[in-house]
Amino acid sequence: MKNIDATGHVTGKSVYLDDIPEQKGTLHAVVLGSAVAHGRITKLDFSEALSYPGVVQIFTAKDIPGENQIGGILDDEPLFADGNVHYRGQPVALIVAQDEFTARKARKLIKAEYEELTAVTDPRKAKEKGLLLFPPRTFQSGDIDNAWEKCDYIFEGRADTAGQEHLYIETQGAYVYPLENSNLMVHSSTQGPTAVQKTIAQILGLPMHRVEVNVTRLGGAFGGKEDQATPWACMAALAAYKLHKPVKLVLNREDDITMTGKRHPYSSDFKIGLTKDLKILAFETVYYQNGGAAADLSAPIMGRSLFHATNSYHIPHVKATGYSCKTNLPPFTAFRGFGAPQAVFVMEAAIAMAAEKLNVPASIIQEKNLIKENDVFHYGQKAERVNARKSWQKMMKEYRIGELAKEIDDFNKTHNTVKKGLAVMPVCFGISFTKTSMNQARSLVHIYQDGSVGVSTGAIEMGQAVNTKLLQVAAQAFSIHPERVKLETTNTTRVANTSPTAASTGADLNGKAVLNACDDLLKRLKQSAAKMLDSKPEDIEIKDEKIYHANTETDITWEKLIEFSFLERISLSAVGHYATPVIHFDRTREKGHPFAYHVYGTAAVTVRLDCLRGAYDIEKVQVIHDFGNSINPEIDLGQIEGGIAQGIGWLTLEELKFDEKGVLLSNSLSTYKVPDIYAVPETLQCKPLETEGPELAILHSKAIGEPPFLYGIGAYFALRNAIRAFNPKTDLQFEAPLTPEKVLMALYRDFQT
Repeated sequence: MKNIDATGHVTGKSVYLDDIPEQKGTLHAVVLGSAVAHGRITKLDFSEALSYPGVVQIFTAKDIPGENQIGGILDDEPLFADGNVHYRGQPVALIVAQDEFTARKARKLIKAEYEELTAVTDPRKAKEKGLLLFPPRTFQSGDIDNAWEKCDYIFEGRADTAGQEHLYIETQGAYVYPLENSNLMVHSSTQGPTAVQKTIAQILGLPMHRVEVNVTRLGGAFGGKEDQATPWACMAALAAYKLHKPVKLVLNREDDITMTGKRHPYSSDFKIGLTKDLKILAFETVYYQNGGAAADLSAPIMGRSLFHATNSYHIPHVKATGYSCKTNLPPFTAFRGFGAPQAVFVMEAAIAMAAEKLNVPASIIQEKNLIKENDVFHYGQKAERVNARKSWQKMMKEYRIGELAKEIDDFNKTHNTVKKGLAVMPVCFGISFTKTSMNQARSLVHIYQDGSVGVSTGAIEMGQAVNTKLLQVAAQAFSIHPERVKLETTNTTRVANTSPTAASTGADLNGKAVLNACDDLLKRLKQSAAKMLDSKPEDIEIKDEKIYHANTETDITWEKLIEFSFLERISLSAVGHYATPVIHFDRTREKGHPFAYHVYGTAAVTVRLDCLRGAYDIEKVQVIHDFGNSINPEIDLGQIEGGIAQGIGWLTLEELKFDEKGVLLSNSLSTYKVPDIYAVPETLQCKPLETEGPELAILHSKAIGEPPFLYGIGAYFALRNAIRAFNPKTDLQFEAPLTPEKVLMALYRDFQT
């Protein structure tokens, strides 16, 4: 089945937030951000701006009737700065005018002065100063202290990864208008409607039921709209509530890039110990996470880093410690992978260092240490239905990687100015929110009198085609044609108390909730059919919109069954609730069973490097992926392709740069390079691993959003291998992204002809 939004997208008919028809009298808002990264506000003069024609009002912290607080985990982030500012671009005021152009003109007329204080931008320096967002966490297994003396080889190093700009096509925004009785309708470009609803209620001092949040779809998010869509909706809601007028706030690209958080940069130390037969006996790592100026989602992101510290490998003795460091940068936030990519990079860097020092291919160490059935992860969960080695072996066989490695070796021996590199990238990604209580979802399913079906869930459609999958779930459950099913907008009044669409759980949680509602309705419909046929419900089956009795087709159609049920006053509406079973985690011991299941896979990445210019091409990415029983292979393949391109971009092109005063230097598409059609692999092959998906995956179809991102990490190590093929003596640090400029420098560092 094709993506149900495909036609609307390519014809321009899909409705995004900025496409919503504006009500008469709609006002437009623009945010004034702090001009310094750390300081005290000494002067705010709005007089000239307020006198500018068309300006309606300027709001600051003093205008908030409720709490000036938007922190989702910690109460450490004001909606508007009140006295002190902690990062450049921190919202200080909201200018509301008759149109956006006027609001922007007025913003330039505001006289704001600051007493500038010293800014901290480096997480290691923040740690030295004791600037932490949360107490540190440590995951540990085995006996790490005594394990080192049993190791034949021990290597230590450092690995650094930069941040990453989300660059969703649709920027952050909200459109809010008053309803009767002082209620509010909020259209928000958010992954978390309930978070927006709850925080607006807190800001305005209202109960949540007075705030209705509605989301049709997002023009991309990648995690950047899980928490960070909330402040803009709160600002628009504040203005709409105070002025009793519709208010629209949509950030332009410059404001969006400057004011919002990105993927967390990490600086990490590692120590790895191996035996003579290349088994990894011990691994220790410390992560210094740059959290920015407020908590945001840094704590759970660090948690997922700790969970994924060992990637696809079983290591008997592990110690992983994470520090969430407070700096004077915009609060960093969720991004596809949610902390796992940063940790996996460190693990792969440690293996790469060991391989280089021992003069063996990294793939030998990788394969020897792959996790297997009934091994125990360092956080206490037993590994079940493990497909790490299966995907590795199939990848090696299907793509003839042994022959490819020899071809590359022969190529490098005969070419002086062009080199090739190969890296193998195994993946193991846990599926569930790591906060157990968030693993729940609800649905509302209506069957209308004509047999058509309306489905409401808490899932947010943001280009990943979750609505298509949920439609398939309902159509399959009822055994009706997909055209009978409509996915409604995501609305906090129809489906309340939702978890954000994140952590690759959108289809699983909401799909299971839809399935539960459909099952409830099917029980009622089978009772109706049994009454029509003077039979028993257990003898009834609905198949292809026809009613079967004792495996024999009857003359009762889906429409007739629905009509009869309605006339019999049978409820044709149902609420489905789903909470993931089995999972649990004890924070006091840092042990438990946090994930419903794991996604496995292996990729081989081949690069071609021009050693005169430092330019490179990703020749091939060849993947064996553990889809389970995919509901929709075409959609899942699209997620594989997009995730790989985004992962390659993070580690090879996208260089997020701040100066020592917290000024974002890569603040536009002329200074921040994202992958384009020329950056994606020339050949991308993905074949499914033939395996049965787990029961906790919706219809046994495994989650697909985040795991493929990790395959892109292989591009970094393939490039590294190509550089070393040209200059084995180069001092190449484990620092990403490995941009063409850095590649060129590395090619000729300590170069000997």
